[in-house]
Amino acid sequence: MNSSLFLTPIYTDSYPPEFQQLLREKTENFAGRNFVFSAISDFLNSHSRGYFTIVGTPGCGKSSILAQYVTAHPRSIYYNAAVEGKNRAEDFLASVCTQLIDKYLAANGETLEIVKLKSQLQNLESHDGSWFLSLLLQQISDKLADRQKLIIVIDSVDAIARTSQPPSSNLFYLPRYLGDRTYFILARRPFLREKSGLLIETPSQTLDLRDYPAQNREDALNYIQQYLSTAPDLTAPELGQQLATVSENNFMYLSQMLPAINENSHPDANLGESSLVSELPPGLAAYYQNHWLRMRGDGLSASELSVLNVLVQSTASLSVSAIANIIDLDEYDVEKALDNWIEFLTQQEIGGEICYSLYHNSFREWLGKQSILE
Repeated sequence: MNSSLFLTPIYTDSYPPEFQQLLREKTENFAGRNFVFSAISDFLNSHSRGYFTIVGTPGCGKSSILAQYVTAHPRSIYYNAAVEGKNRAEDFLASVCTQLIDKYLAANGETLEIVKLKSQLQNLESHDGSWFLSLLLQQISDKLADRQKLIIVIDSVDAIARTSQPPSSNLFYLPRYLGDRTYFILARRPFLREKSGLLIETPSQTLDLRDYPAQNREDALNYIQQYLSTAPDLTAPELGQQLATVSENNFMYLSQMLPAINENSHPDANLGESSLVSELPPGLAAYYQNHWLRMRGDGLSASELSVLNVLVQSTASLSVSAIANIIDLDEYDVEKALDNWIEFLTQQEIGGEICYSLYHNSFREWLGKQSILE
């Protein structure tokens, strides 16, 4: 996909009201990510159907990428499971099926068929959602013109409340098979392959943003420079490069810290490795609090707290065996704890071993200041 995407007018009114403000916020100051859009375009053009999944750690820009895509392609279907009250399968089915009917089947008016479908949808039990969604997708697929594509975009599929559907079913009852010219574009945090929650038998491709450090750095710099161009008080030499390094190319961090720096810091200060502002912006602190709640779940065992303390205190990546040796714990227990937190960890191979660290230094420092680990 070329740069013409960014010249396309932005539309949000074609999406459900609960998503419109989010779409506007996520596309504000959007910069770069051309390598992702090119990969999506290549997949759509080289496969007759399929699933394309963007994977990345929290705050790396997945939501903004999808928001930019759908606002430039208003006929696509959009759903975000991270929006409050929208993480249950029945909410997803009601929203997506309504969008499918309105955008693709009801374009020529309320026929008896459309009235019947809407009535079925209104009285649909969540466990029947799989067949109903597949029915709609097939009906639309059969009606598509030769060059048309049906694209359903789902952000934060990992935010689903799994108790809202049988554990053996696909997340949100997503179909195992797809008809011609039917595509799903998904975004989610890192996950264990055996816990993907999706069994599909159709072409699929995964793009892991962690595999593109150079492109992420370039896009983070572009994002910073776009912001700085609207903040003339921030004129410190090399500010963009320093901030990109401290941010670890994390767009959530940048979106929260840039306004705080603009309001509170001295323009000519050298960022160094110290805190950019006296305290984290409230939005970023709340974001990290949400991470902690997900990590904690119903409560952590003594061994899990020990593992987490090691991660918080270490600025280096550590292997399972190294962590186990530090706290005198069985490697199995260490690995089990790390698997539970995989979405908040960075993995890298060092000396032939997979080593782990918390995904962002700022989050690690925030955890270290909480009494929750005592």
